[in-house]
This record gives sequence, C-alpha cells and structure tokens, in this order.
Amino acid sequence: MLEFTKKILRSVSFDPLLFQKELYKGLRWINDAEEMQRFHEWCITEFGNTYPKIIKKAFSSHNNKLSIEKGS
Repeated sequence: MLEFTKKILRSVSFDPLLFQKELYKGLRWINDAEEMQRFHEWCITEFGNTYPKIIKKAFSSHNNKLSIEKGS
C-alpha cells in the first residue's frame, strides 16, 4: 500500500489540495513506526521543497492522533 501511495502522491503533486488529501489518506494505512519514519523521510526528500508545510502538518497531526489513541 505504501508504494501505491507514493505513486499517487507523485501523480497529484501538481495540485496542493489533492496532494494533501492523498497524503492524509496514505497516512491512514501505515501502522508501523519504522515504515512511518521511512515514508516521512521519503516525503521530505521528494516534496519537501514544494510542500513543506503540508508534510509537516500531516505528520504532526497523524502522530498526535496515534498518541491519543494509544493513551485511551
């Protein structure tokens, strides 16, 4: 699923709103912390110059959500 998400992100990277939507969708599929770290690094490498705020916000909110769910 991660490779599919990367492919989708590449194909929608021309549009910030589509990129953000697909990034959030992709984050829902990742459960493994190591895979999440690799995906985060990939996003920064591929799109960090184009969408740094979107990437930072998406991973921050995803990590906050995981922290809340684990605390429950």
